[in-house]
Amino acid sequence: MARIAGVNIPTNKRVLIALTYIYGIGDKAASDICEKVGIPTERRVNQLTDAEVLQIREMIDRDYRVEGDLRRETAINIKRLMDLGCYRGLRHRRGLPVHGQRTHTNARTRKGPAKAIAGKKK
Repeated sequence: MARIAGVNIPTNKRVLIALTYIYGIGDKAASDICEKVGIPTERRVNQLTDAEVLQIREMIDRDYRVEGDLRRETAINIKRLMDLGCYRGLRHRRGLPVHGQRTHTNARTRKGPAKAIAGKKK
């Protein structure tokens, strides 16, 4: 099992797909990494040599912000918005949708399960 950026990537998947298991690396970044390292996209992780895994690991460490660093940066950005007291910060603080979605109905992912209102039934 290959371990890259602190994540055990699945061995039986293609390299292109397995790299997306790392937080901060999507389809485009994974294909760029494979292209720069010179790995064919149809290769599986268990077919990689130790040298290739090392090359991938070094490239990710050098060129990409992933996992803990990226999560920390995102949390700091959200905390900054909340401290400023701007509209987006207030929405984060209240646990409501931030990007202008409707909240009259829907928005259950952000708001959590529906709470019953006493005396509402007629």
